[in-house]
Amino acid sequence: MFKYWSIKKYGSKLLPLLEKRYGNKKFYTASQVRTCVYQKDFDPKYLPLAYILFLTQEELHKVMAKEFPQTIISDYKKEILHYLNDKSYQGYLQILHQ
Repeated sequence: MFKYWSIKKYGSKLLPLLEKRYGNKKFYTASQVRTCVYQKDFDPKYLPLAYILFLTQEELHKVMAKEFPQTIISDYKKEILHYLNDKSYQGYLQILHQ
């Protein structure tokens, strides 16, 4: 159950924090995302999810290769989506379907 709430927190609370701190943008930098995650008590285990949601594709691939080299982005997205579908989640994280 904690996994569900941790993931849901990324979908419901991270974007408002980023907007409040850095302004309304389509994408944010990895350092901006990382700062919010660690300073606002998000579970850092799901930091790749935050990167997928808020980084440009180019920056996402660079950061993931450096910070999470064993993580395959497409597989990670599928895993998160499968988990959310099992929980019938209908929120911001559905953007992962894109």
